[in-house]
Amino acid sequence: MYNTPKLSVVGAGPGDPELITIKAVNVLKSAKVVLYDALINRELLEYAPQAEHIFVGKRKDKHRYSQDEINELIVKHALERGHVVRLKGGDPFVFGRGSEEIGYARSKGLETQVVSGITSSVAVPANVGIPLTQRGTSESFWVITGTTSQKKLSDDVRLAAQSTATVVILMGMSKIAEIADVFSRAGKEDTPVGIIQNGTTANERSGFGTVENIVEVVKKKKLTAPAIIVIGEVVKE
Repeated sequence: MYNTPKLSVVGAGPGDPELITIKAVNVLKSAKVVLYDALINRELLEYAPQAEHIFVGKRKDKHRYSQDEINELIVKHALERGHVVRLKGGDPFVFGRGSEEIGYARSKGLETQVVSGITSSVAVPANVGIPLTQRGTSESFWVITGTTSQKKLSDDVRLAAQSTATVVILMGMSKIAEIADVFSRAGKEDTPVGIIQNGTTANERSGFGTVENIVEVVKKKKLTAPAIIVIGEVVKE
């Protein structure tokens, strides 16, 4: 039986293995090869015991494979084996480069599908009781990458600091001092800040403070990446 070359880009959710969709589980069950990231819960691979599991994770300054190499692996395995699942943390279309992988696969003639995942930008704050919107407090929220592809702080952080919205920053721990400075310059020294490391997992840790003292909180609690930064009046310790 010929296996049609196919790529499914699948969101694994924020870390808790129960926070994966039924559709994602069903797709994993039909995979021949699973290429998975560093931030996914390895328990999820048990849904694909029939597949070859290949780690292609990228963490800060430590890339096992470049994005170009991952794209090539997707096509190679799809042509040789059939259905490839690219399993990515959170939602693959929220700072996950999933659209790049889909585009490359399509350019090589592969069938493609996307299975959305629960994004950590919403689930992780909720898990510690932080609502991103709240009547009378926050009418909107920004989700921003803390570090751009040029390794700089996104200019959108400065724009967000001018608003009354809740601000959620992913991949921003290396820029926490710079982020605090941006908000301080916008007159937000007293704005509450929450930082959640390894959110929704057994290793979850968090720290709370204000824009003025959050850098000290991070040092005192030894908080590191992967973590989500939430800035706004909705943050309550």
